[in-house]
Amino acid sequence: MERRKFLKSAGAGIATGAAMMPTLSRAQAAALPEVKWRLASSFPKSLDTIYGAAEVMAKRVAACTGGKFQIQVFAGGEIVPPFGVVDAVQNGTVQAAHTAPYYFWGKDPAFALDTAVPFGLNARQTNAWQLFGGGIELFREFYKNYKIYNVACGNTGAQMGGWFRKEIKRVSDLKGLKMRIGGMAGKVIEKLGGVPQLIPGGDIYPALEKGTIDAAEWVGPYDDEKLGFNKIAKYYYYPGWWEGGPQLSAFFNIDEWNKLPKEYQNIVEAACWEANTWMLAKYDAQNPPALKRLVAGGTQLRGFSKEIMVASYKASLEVYKEMSAKSPAFKKIYESMVAFRTDELLWFRVAEKGYDDFMHTIQNIK
Repeated sequence: MERRKFLKSAGAGIATGAAMMPTLSRAQAAALPEVKWRLASSFPKSLDTIYGAAEVMAKRVAACTGGKFQIQVFAGGEIVPPFGVVDAVQNGTVQAAHTAPYYFWGKDPAFALDTAVPFGLNARQTNAWQLFGGGIELFREFYKNYKIYNVACGNTGAQMGGWFRKEIKRVSDLKGLKMRIGGMAGKVIEKLGGVPQLIPGGDIYPALEKGTIDAAEWVGPYDDEKLGFNKIAKYYYYPGWWEGGPQLSAFFNIDEWNKLPKEYQNIVEAACWEANTWMLAKYDAQNPPALKRLVAGGTQLRGFSKEIMVASYKASLEVYKEMSAKSPAFKKIYESMVAFRTDELLWFRVAEKGYDDFMHTIQNIK
């Protein structure tokens, strides 16, 4: 697909949703085939936002094709395990998946860069890098090795740092701490003395309740309240320095993707980008009241100390050096992301941070 054509279709979906989505005329629809796909999610239905993005995408595809292209969404574990969706797409068990690619960084560290890495990009910067900084092209090249065609399909925005049974004031407090944490951040926690655990969202609560883990991170207040972490752990830390703008992706079996008419491909891509915007907007709307409820209920909000933040950043650089030596794909994509981040941080510091810093003070101005 030509880059300009893709951006035009995707941008339309992002800007105005259904009003500007590529929709088939009656004559076009009549000439196109009926298609039924299965999509395996890595998330439980109870988490209506992170799971819901796949449903938003599927419903829009059906609406724009007059019901001729149906994508049935299955929650994690219904047909394949939450962490088995990439294999399922590769081997054709399902045609599509909706997941956080960093779950699969054990296959190749480059997977992590398509979601989030410690001290990486925020949500807006991620979109900018993907669309205009070469990110999409790099990942399309990488995913060919896994028979996958990828499209961004969700972003949570900056996440929280998680729930802890005890206060974490110093780096030494992390020693021996068993923590549920996703992606490459686990390697950083390991370097700081912690014991990382990767557990699907629906299984975190019992692990925390039974004491199998001492701490857990997921997304933010809206989901964390649903999962009930506040009933077990008292201290809620921020920021989630490992997930400044984590992106979810829709993965499609590349052979099945190539069989689709171009009209269907355009509609799917635009629908994914609509879901990308939908997810971020919903979390931004739902997290503030959820955080208020949690704090009112006794949750102790804490910021990670500068000591922990600096140590985490230095440990992250060590991890990136190791991963770059291990994976040429990681090295190539990481260097692109870092170069793009440098200019983005300069711009955000001038305009966005200046505006945000003032807006945080106006509550005290009468």
